[in-house]
Amino acid sequence: MIKVLCELISSKFRNLRYAFIILFCLTYQSLLGQNAENTLDILVDLGFENISWDDTSDERVYVMENSAYRLNGVGIAKAVEVVSANGMPDGKSCRLIFLKNNIPQISVCFDYQASDSIISPREEDWDVSYDLGKNWRSFTRGKKINSSLYKVDIVVYPELSLKNLVITQVYQVLFNISPAIEVSLWKGMKLTAQVVFPVYNDGYGTRAGKIHPGFLTIQQSARLPYNIWGTLTLGMFNAGRYGGDLHLFHPFKNERFSIEGRIGLTSTYYWDKFELVYGTKKRLTWNIGGSFYWPRYNIQMSAKLEQFLLGERGVRVDMIRHFRYCSVGFYAMKADGIRANGGFRFQVALPPYRYKRCGYIPKVTPSKNMGLAYNAGNEQYYYKSFRSNPGENIMQSNSFNPYFIKSELLNF
Repeated sequence: MIKVLCELISSKFRNLRYAFIILFCLTYQSLLGQNAENTLDILVDLGFENISWDDTSDERVYVMENSAYRLNGVGIAKAVEVVSANGMPDGKSCRLIFLKNNIPQISVCFDYQASDSIISPREEDWDVSYDLGKNWRSFTRGKKINSSLYKVDIVVYPELSLKNLVITQVYQVLFNISPAIEVSLWKGMKLTAQVVFPVYNDGYGTRAGKIHPGFLTIQQSARLPYNIWGTLTLGMFNAGRYGGDLHLFHPFKNERFSIEGRIGLTSTYYWDKFELVYGTKKRLTWNIGGSFYWPRYNIQMSAKLEQFLLGERGVRVDMIRHFRYCSVGFYAMKADGIRANGGFRFQVALPPYRYKRCGYIPKVTPSKNMGLAYNAGNEQYYYKSFRSNPGENIMQSNSFNPYFIKSELLNF
């Protein structure tokens, strides 16, 4: 009888112990989930958009878009700091996938197995790459917190043009203020509508001195298989061109090296006040080439074969050094039968460097940066091309470079 009673009590204690173990596991998992949810709340409060998270058996994945910091490297470094302090998983790796207009760009990953700083990862423990890991498509789909869709940005672009063609005058000057409405209606899409307000026009003609539309485009971007990014733009561009433009970019496994190509089919147009005058003769332009990135000094070197707007074909080489607040460099071009040309170019980030959107109220900011390209050969007709977006420049094209982002993490 006593033996039976002991076995019964032992069984009760065993069941109670199992119940405590199950309860502890459930509570622990709940705390881990709450940990991630609190991290999302902090990111939303900072102004990040398109945020979500998920857990797998071997890693935790956060997805987000930096809409809070003008300097993309600083924004990514801030997100890594927040996750390191508040949202790290226990006993497994952590990955942050960063988006641009809802399209995945790069991931910043902490490898739990490879690091010795398990409790609080250091900046050097985070690896930055175009590789997004396994099942990244499932992580980047679905509903996200603080979506950027249908939210309107009013971006004010300051534009300065200079030319030195008159002997008795140092420079002829054109300065415009060109606000643009930018909005995304679905994943990867951006609609841009811009108006140009001339502020000062000395020597650029009467049409340039009139208020007129600028860029009017619809742009669709996508991340294609095999790490290929594609962007198709239709509409009215700068340099008096309208039509279509397709840009493709692909980094190699060694991410210091990459190739890109571009093809455009455009015709001429201009505005006479608000009357559109357009041509019908099409012009094919294209370029294809590769680049090498030197991480030690954040120097990007590229070489391209290119067909320009007048049909001349030639070679263009660029060397750009990227800093946190600016990008500066040199370029040179040579086409068959045409004298060589070149010069320097720079792009400077404009304040404010941090901003936050208030719900669906349109956000008004200056453009992220402003720059100039100096034409040392004073070439007026040849080597001309166009941009398909007002924010397209050397600084923005490097904003998701993994080596540049890694340098920003180490210097944050």
